[in-house]
Amino acid sequence: MAKEVRIDPLAIIEKYYEKGSDIYNILVNHSTLVKNKALEIANKHPELLLDKQFIAEAAMLHDIGIFMCNAPRIHCTGPHNYIEHGYLGAKLLRAEGLYKHALVCERHTGIGISLEMILKNKLPLPHRDLLPITYEEQVICYADKFYSKTNLDEQFTLQRIRTYLRRYGETEVMRFNTWNVLFEGGKSA
Repeated sequence: MAKEVRIDPLAIIEKYYEKGSDIYNILVNHSTLVKNKALEIANKHPELLLDKQFIAEAAMLHDIGIFMCNAPRIHCTGPHNYIEHGYLGAKLLRAEGLYKHALVCERHTGIGISLEMILKNKLPLPHRDLLPITYEEQVICYADKFYSKTNLDEQFTLQRIRTYLRRYGETEVMRFNTWNVLFEGGKSA
């Protein structure tokens, strides 16, 4: 049996972010909230056989690419559009040899982004489906929708998330609702 390799997400983050800086604190605080929600879901669903170690690591790293984007409200001053942070973070993680973690980065943006949506809206993204596939990817993407990086003290309600997603189409709302039923029994908040 292969020995599980553990990674230190904070050590990886600190290669790209100055520890204690505003952007570091925002990233780590947001990612910790997402990790905790994702692990809470994983713990409630042993039948899904979720890899909790991977969820914890990937949730901490899912937004590692934000520093390369222009989002001044969260202290990001890079040259790229914010929507690109997922695939940019995936490149960083692939360079670290973290191919599975990289998939979470590139597939978590929004509720996942289909090739059709990328082409239709001429988004500055790779021309392929960027949709969460594994349960681990889906749990992290779902958990991410409950927290922003601009208001770290607030957990969004399901209604607020659905209203936000509706701007992008009913398909996105339906995908979120499917996850809500799977992961939380369709609870309303």
